[in-house]
Amino acid sequence: MHHPTHSTTPASHPSRPSSPSHSFSPDDLVEQLRAAGCVFAEDEARLLCETASGPAQMREMTARRVAGHPLEHVLGWAQFAGLRIAVDPGVFVPRRRTEFLVRRAAASAPAEGNLVLVDLCCGTGAVGAALLAALGGRGELHAADLDPAAVRCARRNLADNGGHVHEGDLFEALPDRLRGRIDVLTANVPYVPTADIPLLPSEAREHEPRPALDGGPDGLALLRRVAAEAAGWLAPGGILLTETSSHQAEPAAGILSAAGFAVTVTTDPELWATTLTARNP
Repeated sequence: MHHPTHSTTPASHPSRPSSPSHSFSPDDLVEQLRAAGCVFAEDEARLLCETASGPAQMREMTARRVAGHPLEHVLGWAQFAGLRIAVDPGVFVPRRRTEFLVRRAAASAPAEGNLVLVDLCCGTGAVGAALLAALGGRGELHAADLDPAAVRCARRNLADNGGHVHEGDLFEALPDRLRGRIDVLTANVPYVPTADIPLLPSEAREHEPRPALDGGPDGLALLRRVAAEAAGWLAPGGILLTETSSHQAEPAAGILSAAGFAVTVTTDPELWATTLTARNP
């Protein structure tokens, strides 16, 4: 899941033309958003105008955004890896940096065959949906999350591609028949150290679920749990991918190596993204 930086920047906005169904003063809207501290006020105003069904909804959406709600919660969606992902209030917002995790997973997946794909800590289901799309639909997708609101949201996002969404704690949520069969396991676990939670932007602290952010004392508590069980669920040669911060990459790689995995650390400086790929023997 899990980093405080939100995904909706100009680079991640949809490219479809603006077609608002009502008249509204864009200049006034931009000024309201700018006064509220929105850095990309012009882009946000355009997205609000495109999404609102009329003046009443526009006023309601603008008020929520000015009050500090994440833009994606206000819009009801986020742009992620070329897909429009539904994002319900109170559910973790997929970050643009996590697109790098999807790219690494697609590049590392077996080149042929129908794959078994699993996305733990799935949130909205964005990673699983994007990975399956990147693989041309070549996979049986399972996603899991502990949060019932996230599970409901993920089921909406994965309904069209036949994805299965399970509610529960990490591997406990998965059908037992998947043991030893998973080809690609993405686990974008929370990795913000508990002491750093108060330093996060208010959008994350106040409007996203704490369990989707808090990675324990050093930010690696959930990764340790995943690493301890992953080998028994992965197929021979299967891969586990996770995201972390740059300064956590070395200890995170150590955790995976100690669990018996061959680990590769890759970064995308443009997205400020760090991904670990761990291959099962």
